[in-house]
Amino acid sequence: MRIPRQAFFSDLGMGMAGMALGALLAEDGISRAAETPTFGASGATHFPPRAKSVIWIFLSGGYSHMETFDPKPALNRYAGMTFDKTPLENPLDSPLHHKRFRSVPSEEINVRDVYPTIYPMQVDWKKHGDSGIEMTDWWPHLAKHVDDLCLVRNMWTTDNDHAAENQFHTGRHKLDESQPSIGAWANYGLGSLNDNLPKFVVLGGPTRSETRESIDALYLGPQYTGIPLSLDPARPLAFAQRHAGQTLEQQQAEYEAIGKLNALAAVEYPEDQDLRARIRSYELAFRMQAAVPEAVDLGQESEATMKLYGLDNDATQVAGKQLLAARRLVERGVRFVQVFPSAYGAWDSHQHLKDNHTRLCATIDLPVAGLIQDLKQRGLLDDVVVVFATEFGRTPGLELRGGGTTGRDHHPNGFTIWMAGAGLKRGHVHGATDELGYHALGDGHYVTDLHATVLHLLGLDNRRLEIPGRKRLDIDHGRVIQDILT
Repeated sequence: MRIPRQAFFSDLGMGMAGMALGALLAEDGISRAAETPTFGASGATHFPPRAKSVIWIFLSGGYSHMETFDPKPALNRYAGMTFDKTPLENPLDSPLHHKRFRSVPSEEINVRDVYPTIYPMQVDWKKHGDSGIEMTDWWPHLAKHVDDLCLVRNMWTTDNDHAAENQFHTGRHKLDESQPSIGAWANYGLGSLNDNLPKFVVLGGPTRSETRESIDALYLGPQYTGIPLSLDPARPLAFAQRHAGQTLEQQQAEYEAIGKLNALAAVEYPEDQDLRARIRSYELAFRMQAAVPEAVDLGQESEATMKLYGLDNDATQVAGKQLLAARRLVERGVRFVQVFPSAYGAWDSHQHLKDNHTRLCATIDLPVAGLIQDLKQRGLLDDVVVVFATEFGRTPGLELRGGGTTGRDHHPNGFTIWMAGAGLKRGHVHGATDELGYHALGDGHYVTDLHATVLHLLGLDNRRLEIPGRKRLDIDHGRVIQDILT
């Protein structure tokens, strides 16, 4: 019987097959990274990689760079004064303000980053470690590992609304054509380290339906999109359980029958490489049923390890579970783990910044410090890159909308992220914002510079990640932040 092509692909898209495509094309011998790849220990790459995997931690809402990793004494010195009354250069007169600024044409939004009345620091800070890097007192556990961190204090972006969450991961403003996310590009460019697990896993996200672009592959194809996993070992993959009453042997027989039907279609379309990959998806899905639950079964960890991540405390348990699972996943060969340890917009402190950041930092500080310590003691910090980021910073000026007196607004003009691990300098600070924390100084680093750097550490040249018919803009490629590399 001849199977209609439309029905065939519809069947393939259902259930586990749709989630199992992420590790297939490279295994079919299709090199996505290079026309003539070089081969390191990790698979096909453009050059020998420094890192095997990435743990990408994203805090939704925009944490204040001043009250976290870029303290600014001048905010206290000139608190209550307007920018034009201080002896410092007025940041609103800087050409950087107009060079990098871009938003939708609404005055209510456009004026948001120019509040001129300086708001003082809401927490104290001090120098830590042999490197003497300054961090605020809201990070007592992470501060103990500051000599393992590499801070980039001159990041900038252009969207001053929360579509910046997508922009941070795709490199494109919401008014532009959408582009694949950084995790999807890593998935597209690299071979697999474990045939039984996806290459791109998402924990805790996407935070809302409108932030799906942050994990999406778009024109690369759905097989490169991030696969959200639950941390319930009994049901980590949505729609990936056997039917009630179906035995393992019965399911295996079902997959074998589907495989035979797929093979018949492959005879009709012998040049369809994606079809060949999809034919193998059922086999991968079958293997994932055993590998994924084991990978996210945190009960296998020692009591000491679970305590290290804060699993014994309600405040730190959510982030702790996600970060411990991230370690287990990269340990088992997952290439890119994207972690959302906070709810959508949680760090968006328009009001009550001191209360919000005090509480939120306490939910993240211990677990992320535990991750760094755990990776280091297991020798994984030499193979894994950790990225800790948010979509933008907060304004040096007091937010005045609605009679505000206790918060800061969105601020894409300059903010801080940090990295740690394979191929990166440790105890190092790169770049700076001005004395008020307003502008990223010098050229600064647009978000795709971070993308290019992470891909470089994985052995991929972002400028060579092209597909026929899709010309990427120069801003999509970014430039590697060479100063932070060892």
